[in-house]
Amino acid sequence: MNYFDIRIIDIVDIVLVAFLLYYLYNLVKGTVAINILVGLIIVYAIFVVTQLLEMELLSKIIGGFLGVGMIALVIVFQPEIRKFLLMLGSTNFAFRKVFSKQFQFFRAEETQQTSINSVIEACKKFSSTLTGALIVIQRNNSLDFVKNSGDEMELKVNTPIIESIFFKNSPLHDGAIIIEDDTITATRVILPVSNDRNIPARFGLRHRAAVGITEKTDSLALVVSEESGQVSYIRDGEFILYEDWEDLKNILQNDLS
Repeated sequence: MNYFDIRIIDIVDIVLVAFLLYYLYNLVKGTVAINILVGLIIVYAIFVVTQLLEMELLSKIIGGFLGVGMIALVIVFQPEIRKFLLMLGSTNFAFRKVFSKQFQFFRAEETQQTSINSVIEACKKFSSTLTGALIVIQRNNSLDFVKNSGDEMELKVNTPIIESIFFKNSPLHDGAIIIEDDTITATRVILPVSNDRNIPARFGLRHRAAVGITEKTDSLALVVSEESGQVSYIRDGEFILYEDWEDLKNILQNDLS
């Protein structure tokens, strides 16, 4: 009957473990790491069964494998662990950011809306002229580790500036631009490319770079295809669907608020 003596803390424990497993699944789904995770769960289940059946020899072998395997786990799941830790670390910064801006709420909202409109208008023109572009918008996670690969800037966000950067004959058009608040802080930035095999073959390096940076950080990315003029919006390593320009503007504003 002791098995049925369930405490409130046991329920909380189960819910937390379920949440952790669900979040781990979301981190690795669509990557080769999902197969490794499933394999580890199977091995651990076998380990539990061998302990319950008191199969000492097999239990010790599997237990030793799991013990040594922790080092391998850190290596194999390095991108996922990094993303998880970035998510945890950004929570405090997000709170501080909101707290620091509460006294200038209306000004921040107005500035953000102006920046969003400028970015959307630039993307419209790029789409109509088949001009390739890659725009990354920083949120809570710092992008200093990629900004160093490009040219540092201090330009106020507006449509003509963005157009001039991605003009085909411009020396700054190659690579991505980084936007922080209402300022372009870097151009010609080289981004980490995603190895996700589920990305359709029609998408090139710009899209893979956008997926890569949004997988590793909480930033947002807008990509304009040079071939089709299609504008893709990417968040958390996934392509976000939208109906029209107004819908895209609303989604972007909501994600930045």
